[in-house]
Amino acid sequence: MLSQINLALSAGTTTLLLLQAALLFRDFRAVAAGRLAIVFALGAAAHALTTTSEFAPPLTSWHAALIAVSTGNVVVFWLFARALFDDAFNLRPWHAAPWAAMVALSLVNCLVLVPAQTLDPRICAIAITVVSLGFVALAVSQTIASWSTDLVEERRRLRVLVVVVAAAYAAFNAFLQPFVSGGGAAGVASTVDAAVLAAVVIAIAYSLTRIKDEAIFAYVQRPAAAAAASSEQNALDRKLLDALKRLMADERIYRHEGITIGTLATKLAVPEYRLRRLINQQLGHRNFNVFLNNHRIEEAKAALADPTQAEVPVITIAMDAGFQSLGPFNRAFKAITGVTPTEYRKLSETRLTA
Repeated sequence: MLSQINLALSAGTTTLLLLQAALLFRDFRAVAAGRLAIVFALGAAAHALTTTSEFAPPLTSWHAALIAVSTGNVVVFWLFARALFDDAFNLRPWHAAPWAAMVALSLVNCLVLVPAQTLDPRICAIAITVVSLGFVALAVSQTIASWSTDLVEERRRLRVLVVVVAAAYAAFNAFLQPFVSGGGAAGVASTVDAAVLAAVVIAIAYSLTRIKDEAIFAYVQRPAAAAAASSEQNALDRKLLDALKRLMADERIYRHEGITIGTLATKLAVPEYRLRRLINQQLGHRNFNVFLNNHRIEEAKAALADPTQAEVPVITIAMDAGFQSLGPFNRAFKAITGVTPTEYRKLSETRLTA
């Protein structure tokens, strides 16, 4: 009876995950977060299959392969969380290295160490558990660190479900695997594992259907469209937008060290959520730091193009605009303009003398 429940849960979860992967491939394969979501769903489907009684030792090669893909999925989870909540994240070829290492470690454990019984197989399993929990902790810490600057309200709520719930399950599964070996306990544990995974997948799938796609997977920011829509907003929002623009243009509050969405909302005497919604929906920004940096870069561009400031060091212009060091300024400047500050100054000088 227990094995039948386990099989039904695993089959249902796998089917739902494969369907989710197909829908993601259809709609979002063009963006990094979408591609990682597809791989994560497939890895989770592999894990769902490994919760069945078919995956008890001795393991065949394809059993070991599925277990290895399931083990490597914790790396995909880390990358997916980064891509989902950090619009500036770029997927690099080296990101495949930690995934390959986890898969290789799992394959060695399944195909070499366990059959040979040269050492306690739980030693390698515990090592895999520790590394897996490290990636889970990394994903959660990075998500929490960027929480305060996220301007997309629906995405802020999604963090709780996707990251916290998925991380809790990953931790639960990581602790479960090394300490259950054979007997009735293994059957009960596998069934509990399958049931918890099914609940997590259903909850996430349901939540994704209730959130606008553009709130999760951003192709590009569209400030121009947001500006056109601002003419239709109510009088209160227009008043708040005007006050915000005055703060940025006249007082240049973006220069202040440690400025946050909270301090800006306090200065404007409005709730944080309302200011986040205004900057996101009316000005087209998804991240508060990007919003600030755009204003800082505009000031820096004007200073770099000003002939009277030709002898002012770039670091001075960066600090005056609100950056705390040259490195972040150079990266932000090139990301927006496509050239370094020094190159931009030279191009401006060339245009003036032409």
